Amino acid sequence: MNGRAGLALLVATLLLFSASGCRQETGDQAKAADGLAFSIRYDASLTEQPQDGRLLLMLSTHADDEPRFLVGISPDTQLIFGRNVENWAGDEAMTVDETAPGFPLVDLTKVPAGTYYAQALLNRYTDFRLASGQVVSLPPDRGEGQKWNRKPGNFYSSPVEVTLGETGKGHFELVMDQKIPDIVPPADTEFVKHVRLRSERLSAFWGEDVFLGAHVLLPAGFSKHPEARYPLMVFHGHFPADFGDFRTEPPDPDLQPDYSERFGVEGYNRIRQQEAWKFYQQWIGEEFPRFLIIEIQHPTPYYDDSYAVNSANQGPYGDAINYELIPFIEEQFRGIGEGWARFTYGGSTGGWEAMATQVFYPDEFNGAFIACPDPIDFRAYVTTNIYEDDNAYYYDSEFRDLPRPGHRDTLGHVFAMQYDYNRFEAVLGDKSRSGQQYDIWEATYSPMGADGYPARLWDKETGEIDHDVAAHWKEHYDLRHILERDWATLGPKLEGKLHIYVGDMDNYYLNNAVYLTEQFLEQTRDPHYAGEVDYGDRAEHCWNGDHDNPNHISRLRYNTLYLPKILERIEKTAPEGADLASWRY
Repeated sequence: MNGRAGLALLVATLLLFSASGCRQETGDQAKAADGLAFSIRYDASLTEQPQDGRLLLMLSTHADDEPRFLVGISPDTQLIFGRNVENWAGDEAMTVDETAPGFPLVDLTKVPAGTYYAQALLNRYTDFRLASGQVVSLPPDRGEGQKWNRKPGNFYSSPVEVTLGETGKGHFELVMDQKIPDIVPPADTEFVKHVRLRSERLSAFWGEDVFLGAHVLLPAGFSKHPEARYPLMVFHGHFPADFGDFRTEPPDPDLQPDYSERFGVEGYNRIRQQEAWKFYQQWIGEEFPRFLIIEIQHPTPYYDDSYAVNSANQGPYGDAINYELIPFIEEQFRGIGEGWARFTYGGSTGGWEAMATQVFYPDEFNGAFIACPDPIDFRAYVTTNIYEDDNAYYYDSEFRDLPRPGHRDTLGHVFAMQYDYNRFEAVLGDKSRSGQQYDIWEATYSPMGADGYPARLWDKETGEIDHDVAAHWKEHYDLRHILERDWATLGPKLEGKLHIYVGDMDNYYLNNAVYLTEQFLEQTRDPHYAGEVDYGDRAEHCWNGDHDNPNHISRLRYNTLYLPKILERIEKTAPEGADLASWRY
């Protein structure tokens, strides 16, 4: 047994994932009298129905904010522990003890003595009866974009100060007596309209009504030009609460400046308001072309969006968006409704979605502007080659344990390993139910398992890769592989449409997959792909092709950044007799 295998076995023994994930009793009869434990109840006023879900315990060393907002992957994360509950009546105490997996500490036995603020939260699950016949228990989105710590309807307790002694023992009680309130939907304005459409395809898959939403930015003069028909720009990204970075009023002069830790910029809130106001002024300018822009809301029980493709576990979101939602919007707001007049763009998740949409629906769009995309070649799935590597957490080495990094800064300093991300997810939920990044990739790309949940690409405890699942990913969602496999038919439909941008120091190593994709694209013939691939020097996630401005500015300018190329593409490729005039008033 080599060093990595020995360590993996030790980790598997310590974590006791299977023990915590399989506990199904309605109440804990035995208390952890010999160690640290928290008994948790929920107040009867919250509900009369027994609850299923993920019970989470957070411990924080400071009171700067509620503990539920202080956990994550960053170096200053506080502590979180989790376990499943099923058919739980609130008057029965559930115990979080040493059997519950934790992050970043393995379990409660590793918590140092000291004073903490303790808080409990229940991420509530609902049963979905799928068209396949399986029943899965998942956290439904409730208008917040799958954020467990802000999800309306979730139960939680107020933070309570507790002191842990040197013995590592103690028993504490927490009562969840609060419920996160509902989201207030945004109101329509002169320029921004909000639409919601019941999807026939998705409702059939999930066994209940499923709605798609969108925020629609209307062009200036929309009501004054009823004869105009408009091109459509689809801005893909994470769940948008409203149409972002568009402001019809000047910046607030009384706004107190904040500090962006990510960008190291003072007063970033002021900068965002200024950029949003500037965009509005451009939008209504006499020389600005008139078109529709939409941001789509398509959260699933697995994540804040569906990745905009058809999926065994999430349903036919690609078809629902492109054949139900988009035609509905174009009909309601006078879109041209033809592929030559549709474009898509986005960054990160939105970058992958923009590329996947163009590849899987090549006739429906005339160009994709793909910024810092999630892995588009799974030979560089962050820092793992899922086809050739055997372990996702460690490089192959006979005598050393070399962990694979998961996050770096622009100088290459690493503060999170690939294992860390997956460990955090395993605490938040089993069966790909964490609502986090690696789990949504599984929910999107994997086949459905026999239990109705996504098949694991790798074992969450050990990192051992299932190459049968990897083979499924390759044939269905590895965008570079699909391009190469199908270039004879796809190439003529994609000529000039693929534009890919990424920083060469992307925080998540996403540039590596772009390098591999570029190698193929530059070799294409009959036809040559005739697009572009560009890299930002020492640029982090999410560089989008702007060589003139820093990332904290360029990320606010997606809706104008690609416009010159879009207009050039329209003029070059519009069919004879196409409407190139009604929307240029």
